[in-house]
Amino acid sequence: MIVSFLVSVVASVSTVFMPANVRHGLETMSASETPTAGQFLDALIVVAPILFLGLAVQCVMAAAVYRLIFRHDDTRFGYLRLGADELRLMGLTLLYVGLAICLVVGLTIASAIVTAVASVAGTTVAGFVGAASSLFSFGLVIFVLVRLSLAPVATFAERRLAIFESWTLTHGQFWRLLGAYVLALACIAVIGFLLIVVFTGVAGVVVLLTGGQLSDIRGIFNADETSLRSYLSVGVIAYTVVSSVFSALYNAVIAAPGAVAYRHLHGWPPAQPLTAQPEAG
Repeated sequence: MIVSFLVSVVASVSTVFMPANVRHGLETMSASETPTAGQFLDALIVVAPILFLGLAVQCVMAAAVYRLIFRHDDTRFGYLRLGADELRLMGLTLLYVGLAICLVVGLTIASAIVTAVASVAGTTVAGFVGAASSLFSFGLVIFVLVRLSLAPVATFAERRLAIFESWTLTHGQFWRLLGAYVLALACIAVIGFLLIVVFTGVAGVVVLLTGGQLSDIRGIFNADETSLRSYLSVGVIAYTVVSSVFSALYNAVIAAPGAVAYRHLHGWPPAQPLTAQPEAG
């Protein structure tokens, strides 16, 4: 939770002191407009350290969950650290992001070609083929993601970049793994919804008791990105703490199913690592 809170603080400070041209570039991209090359490069330079920090935090959190399950005797620093295990997870994530981009681009091009060929038969046929190809592409991406989902666990457990071992481990296990991941996402969604409801209710009561209006709650969720003072209000700080708690829970809930599945399918490392036994006298 502390790590997530520090990341939120760094992101807030970076947002406040972001140059105007970079902010405009990010707003252009978020508005689905085409930014200029300069705007895109400036935005990438500013956002890259934040993305890298977020990646590091995600891998540290995931490694902590894996360490708790596979090496629970190694309790130093509360299972949290930044070492070779975490660096391997970061490298694997970057590699998989590259592969995912190539897959999506390839499927997009293939879908466009198929739709263009089908347009010869008319717009109705082209629309149907386009929808079918999009649905197929989406399903294929989900299938590949699930089949490769145990790669981070294998990389941690075996202390090496296990890039495609997950494909073998998950053979015939797609629907069971998909169900586990959907259930985990559903649980974390319910937890997030409850946190938001409780926080909003408490914030509303506090705002009314201090002479404010319910409309002031909107400022807690949408702080002024150009003013550091807006991030130093009690409401925004409280919301940042709650978000950090949710982030920690999210990482734990999302990482755990894969670790348990790997332990069940692979059969190693054991659930309880062996400890050194005294030699017989």
